[in-house]
Amino acid sequence: MQTTNEKIALLRAAMKAAGANACLIPSSDPHISEYLPAHWSARRYFSGFTGSVGNLVVTETASALWVDGRYFVQAAHQLEGSEIVLQKMGVEGVPTLMEYLTDALGEGQVLAVDGMVTATSTMKELQKALAKKGASVKSVDLVEGNWPDRPAVPASEAFLLDETYAGRSAAEKLGDLRAELAKQGAGAMVVCRLDSVAWLLNLRASDLDNTPFALAYCFVTPDDAILFINTARLPAEAAEALGRQGVRVTDYDHLLGALTGYHHDQTVLVDEAGTNWAVYSALAGNPVFTLKAGEDPIQALKGVKNPVEIENLKNAHLRDGVAMVKFQMWLEEKMAAGETVTEVDVDEKLMALRSEQTLNIGVSFDTIAAYGANAAMMHYHATPAGCTTLAPKGFLLVDCGGQYLDGTTDITRTYALGELTDNERTYYTYVLKSHIDMAKLQFLNTCTGGNLDVIARAPVWAHGIDYRCGTGHGVGFVGGVHEGPHNLRITNHTVFKPGMIVTDEPGIYEEGEVGIRIENELLCCERVKNQYGQFLGFEPVTYCPIDLTPVRPELLDADEKEWLNAFHQMVREKLTPHLSAVEAAWLAEKTQPLA
Repeated sequence: MQTTNEKIALLRAAMKAAGANACLIPSSDPHISEYLPAHWSARRYFSGFTGSVGNLVVTETASALWVDGRYFVQAAHQLEGSEIVLQKMGVEGVPTLMEYLTDALGEGQVLAVDGMVTATSTMKELQKALAKKGASVKSVDLVEGNWPDRPAVPASEAFLLDETYAGRSAAEKLGDLRAELAKQGAGAMVVCRLDSVAWLLNLRASDLDNTPFALAYCFVTPDDAILFINTARLPAEAAEALGRQGVRVTDYDHLLGALTGYHHDQTVLVDEAGTNWAVYSALAGNPVFTLKAGEDPIQALKGVKNPVEIENLKNAHLRDGVAMVKFQMWLEEKMAAGETVTEVDVDEKLMALRSEQTLNIGVSFDTIAAYGANAAMMHYHATPAGCTTLAPKGFLLVDCGGQYLDGTTDITRTYALGELTDNERTYYTYVLKSHIDMAKLQFLNTCTGGNLDVIARAPVWAHGIDYRCGTGHGVGFVGGVHEGPHNLRITNHTVFKPGMIVTDEPGIYEEGEVGIRIENELLCCERVKNQYGQFLGFEPVTYCPIDLTPVRPELLDADEKEWLNAFHQMVREKLTPHLSAVEAAWLAEKTQPLA
């Protein structure tokens, strides 16, 4: 097996052969996805860093990896022993990716980037920045041929999500998209993002681990829609059903040729952040197309769940809550009996319990089961070779979720396994305060995710503490566990609307010591309307008790206690009909009011 440094040496040789002086290996695929099929996990392969986000740069004499705050600890561990220098994004004194490249490359030098997996916005930014130094960008694939035993392109069987779950037909959604395109002065669009294609056509598959998407594009014009997919994996009845919805089907690899050979004048909306450079270049090279930059309208459309989706996702959360109750009971029994339980055991038990639930089709992401100091790594993943055994003290953080045919779930609970320090109890209560303050918030309907993020951080900021990540993110419907355009992050400018789902997951992470996070999903709802405007609020749709054992009640105010007690009453009422007598009694004990 090659070492990381040996793999970097192969990239340098490929760079030289391509006439390049540096290369960028992003975390991306042709659809600019967050979670990648193994076939396109090149950054992971060449760097050894397994986190979901990161950018690797290799020059003739150096290499560096950029990661955000979620991965500082993990990346530092995984890069040990390699030549790659960790660049912690957002930390004072650390150069940005663009700053590093413009410093490394000079007059006449070339950066190699694979345009097939690079967003158009990124490519344009690179071109603009490097042009100032007299350097240029070359679209070339350096990965192919330098990755022995590269995994194959996925081709799982695709299927159509029934309208009893999705709520609206592909034909209706195509009408919505065309109306939005017209508002933006466009008539056509190449839908590249997998989550957008999935929502638009009610198309699902399992090409990505834990995310039920199919590798596909869709070219939409005023009177036509063409799905580009590996036709061998689309059942005939699904293709026929799409045909009845006004969708033609052709092979995945035909997209670029179809764009270059198109003969009708069209103004095409291009989502430059979600369209790869190869697709953009095919559009730009055809004179019949007038390109208009804009955001993918589907992202906003699918971000607001329809009434059928809302009813369904609540049902999915009920069954997910049942699995979580069974898990916590199992965990307590094992710990009380003094049996050996590892982080991997926790992962496997959660997966098994979810698989028992009706309509379950898997998990929504790799479970984070992190004991003690491991939880300080926000995206820690235990492996059989390197997992920790639980002990009757400290915290176990569990961040997990399920994929169901009627919804996608995401939940985090931090469990006290025994004796806690005063500091651990205090930190836990600070996080709980942050969680509650967001969940009970009432706000004007002009507020953005950036406005709301501050509310959740206030209780930890008051003690000089922060967390290097957003407070929450959107969640897809039988889709990606991370969804936009809305989220709870200081930089987010999307205005919240009724029907949006967002996670509420503040935390405290002290490297080498402790990690604490509490997460529910919230549904944005209308509240009071008066002379000041329309106010909105949140309804929790996660039905699972929050561990009260670590709470310091004196740190919660009366309103926070009232919210917590009401939440637990709701959880008890929702779940009890679906539990055995023993489970219901356990839940009643865990949801007693906090005085």
